[in-house]
Amino acid sequence: MSISLRLALPTARPVPLLRSRARNAGCPPAPPASALRTDALRGCASLPLKPQPLGAVRPCRRRGSAAVCHASAYLSPPTMQWVSAAAAAVLFLAKGTGIHKPFLVPLFALQAPSSVISWIKSEYGLWTAFLALLVRLFFSVPGELELPLSTMLLVSVAPYQVINMRGTQGGAILSLAVALYLAFQHFTRTGGIRKAFDQGSIIATLAITCITVINVILLF
Repeated sequence: MSISLRLALPTARPVPLLRSRARNAGCPPAPPASALRTDALRGCASLPLKPQPLGAVRPCRRRGSAAVCHASAYLSPPTMQWVSAAAAAVLFLAKGTGIHKPFLVPLFALQAPSSVISWIKSEYGLWTAFLALLVRLFFSVPGELELPLSTMLLVSVAPYQVINMRGTQGGAILSLAVALYLAFQHFTRTGGIRKAFDQGSIIATLAITCITVINVILLF
């Protein structure tokens, strides 16, 4: 005799979803994942942009069917001050020009970058000027090196009222006046614009033109 047993197992009920429980509890349903991503993107778009340093190149972005590119800020005031100081240093040593070179000394003091002025007025700059002055007293030095030494001495002993003119509108106007006077002297004594670009005067012409253009830009 065979005995068969049948066990009646209860069927597992499906676990109710969280959304159903939230609806029964009176809570609003959770938004879908696509909506969360859209809201996150909108929140990121409303955040302020991270400021970029001067000289940084921003990439092109797509706006509709057109590409919008941002120009780089390589012509910042500190960069132009470095270029102007380099052009003045070239004029200290350049030949083929009839300008009155001592005018370059106050022009350099007004237009040189702040880091250069700080170094000249520091202890290292003072020792450099002191040793150069000692060499000048006991030995003969070329005349082209006297102007850099005079520039260091002028900056070292300049009162703070004069140093504070740097970066102001008054200092920019004074620098532009000196630059225009030097340009007038150069082009007049070389015999005109065409002769100023000859092989013997082209370096001085480019340096004076660079200084004049930079001072015009810094004024406006």
